[in-house]
Amino acid sequence: MHSHITKLYQLAAKPSRRIIGLMSGTSLDGLDIALCLISGSGQHTSVTVEQFITVPYQDEFRSRVQAVFAKRQVDLQQLTLLHPWIALQHAAMINQALRDWQVPASEVDLIASHGQTVYHCPLRQHQDPAWGNATLQLGDGDHLAVHTGIITVSDFRQKHIAAGGEGAPLAAYGDYLLFGSAQENRILLNIGGIANLTYLPADADLNKVFSTDLGPGNTMMDAYVRQYYPALQYDADARIASSGKVAPALLAALLQHPFFSLSLPKTTGPEVFNLQYLQQAQQQSGCTALSPADVLATLNCFSATAIVRVVQQLTVAAQPTVIYASGGGIHNPLLMQQIQQQLPQFPLRTTAELAILPDAKEAVLFAVLANESVAGSSDTFTATSEAMPAITVGKISFAD
Repeated sequence: MHSHITKLYQLAAKPSRRIIGLMSGTSLDGLDIALCLISGSGQHTSVTVEQFITVPYQDEFRSRVQAVFAKRQVDLQQLTLLHPWIALQHAAMINQALRDWQVPASEVDLIASHGQTVYHCPLRQHQDPAWGNATLQLGDGDHLAVHTGIITVSDFRQKHIAAGGEGAPLAAYGDYLLFGSAQENRILLNIGGIANLTYLPADADLNKVFSTDLGPGNTMMDAYVRQYYPALQYDADARIASSGKVAPALLAALLQHPFFSLSLPKTTGPEVFNLQYLQQAQQQSGCTALSPADVLATLNCFSATAIVRVVQQLTVAAQPTVIYASGGGIHNPLLMQQIQQQLPQFPLRTTAELAILPDAKEAVLFAVLANESVAGSSDTFTATSEAMPAITVGKISFAD
């Protein structure tokens, strides 16, 4: 037996594994690094987050990714070079974090790397019957493994597509293992660049569990701020948006996109919801002369309304239901206020009440997926659906 296979066998047999979960979202604000101690697997999974940090991206990183991000036509050489380069940047960030935490790499069993999504392209988006679903994440797992000395599990989304899914969102698998409750129906709401949720019924029926994208979370607001306020990356504490007023005509135009009438589950991305779409909606609604503050106020309401509509659709016959939020959007007080005002009957909390830091949740979920790929059982997920095919995800890269 090859020594690599022997090592995987030994990892699977351990009662617990130390796994670094990574998440780099479409907001391009930084790399989330969560050092997790994960015990067991499947329904017996238990996670303790030992350390967590978000390493901010430098302007060089952000500009290089933005040159190819969500664009149909790019420099193919630049795209090719970015694949290993992103991994090397992430490896350096991991190595520095481990030094700061005084944790030797030899004490870490796995890295779970989501990579950096640069284009998400489900069939329902591109609508070309000659092709299927597709998505592309950069940040090569082999480079990560070699330059950290840690076995790396990466490229999680491809198996989901191969099994009939759209490659996103993947949160349902980890949410089901970590956050299910027999006492209440739960919605795990993540507000990143794109907003998504996982619905967890109290009866734990896998055939009812699913994840879906909801529409834009922070992506359009952040892009607008970067365009009109070049010194800022985002509207901190929604200070600009809070000084503006919602424009009903623009809001109505934004909500007319065909994505919102698609059946659940569904996926989307900044390829659809971007500043070009905003400009089209402004022209359609006659709102091209709005102040930046009014546009941001409207974009806040747009994100909140897109989220609320799906929650209302799910919870009409499923009360009591509690919403646990995570992601960068929870730091937008106006967005959270608008969601709660439109859903007064549902408690709106954060995953901190479930013992997982809201900013760390996605990185933790990928650590859980890596744990399942190494130590899980093939019968953990028995439901097979477009949203949640019964699969194990991730590709394994050895360090030597």
